[in-house]
Amino acid sequence: MSTKHNSSASKGYLIVIEGIDGTGKSTQATMLAEALRKSGREVVQSFEPTNGPWGKKLRDSAITGRLSIEDELEYFINDRREHVEQLIIPTIKRGGVVILDRYYFSTMAYQGARGIDPEMIRAKNESFAPQPDMLLILDLDVDTALERIGIRDGEANEFEKRESLDFCRKLFLSLKDEAYAEVINANTSITEVNAHVMAAVHDQLDIEPVS
Repeated sequence: MSTKHNSSASKGYLIVIEGIDGTGKSTQATMLAEALRKSGREVVQSFEPTNGPWGKKLRDSAITGRLSIEDELEYFINDRREHVEQLIIPTIKRGGVVILDRYYFSTMAYQGARGIDPEMIRAKNESFAPQPDMLLILDLDVDTALERIGIRDGEANEFEKRESLDFCRKLFLSLKDEAYAEVINANTSITEVNAHVMAAVHDQLDIEPVS
């Protein structure tokens, strides 16, 4: 881990929460956002895919049938480009804190599991999407994740889901050595996970969460 950023109190930040399905990302994003707002910071909480036109197409594909891998990746990149231009960059520039539930690391993981080179995905995204100031990786073993998301033994897609989650978990853990990354054990209570999230943010960034 790197040391705390040497910056003014008005600096904006991008905090990303990642992890496989079932790790509690949205819960922790909400708890962190509430704590940072209490500290007086402007906080914008968001997620990907967004509710924008490209994100809606991605969400609709869960009902209408999954897109081709090429179209899926294109839609994610288009959605993220709009997100970066319209919300992420403007908020950071005015000194706000953006907290994201999923970012391009999820695209590396989940579209990587479909066969696209994760490093190619990363390069495409980092050509326009800023790296986070803090990447919180909520880690959970695949069996527990499957229990949490309700995949039962014998369900038709359970093997495919397990293989995908295993790939994604390994991809997320491969990011642990990035200077801005922190791996947090998500196989504990919500309160314990939150305590680790708060401590990591306080340790890494020049912002003081209030619990």
